[in-house]
Amino acid sequence: MPRKVFVSGCFDLLHSGHVAFLQEAATYGDLYVALGSDATVYGLKGRLPINNQDERLYMVQAVSGVKVAFVSSGSGMLDFAAELRQIKPDVFIVNADGNIPQKEALCRGEGIEYHVLQRQWGTALLCPATILALVLQLPPIIRGVGRLP
Repeated sequence: MPRKVFVSGCFDLLHSGHVAFLQEAATYGDLYVALGSDATVYGLKGRLPINNQDERLYMVQAVSGVKVAFVSSGSGMLDFAAELRQIKPDVFIVNADGNIPQKEALCRGEGIEYHVLQRQWGTALLCPATILALVLQLPPIIRGVGRLP
């Protein structure tokens, strides 16, 4: 029986770095992906995601190697805790950016292996923060804010 692997994130502005992370995580077993809700992203980042949770869910589900993706029911940095306990994965995987003591402690308490993957540099030409900054510099009508006459 394949091992269950669990990852979490907001995966806004899905890019090649996200895809590489998800595909590498999938090499550990059946991959379950918990997405932060729009409200969680707003609470953590102070802004709504560029792509809403339904759009982000659709894109993550389309990545090869993803067995199941879902929007987490909780809020905050550990918004996925209820689903983690329900799915009972063998392994929880984060990248270096997502490696926080609270996630590691949660996994330790649940008896789940905790792995930190190193970022694969060169997979994304621009990070999401850079893309967002560039989009926000565009005139509102091009960004989709407002309507054409």
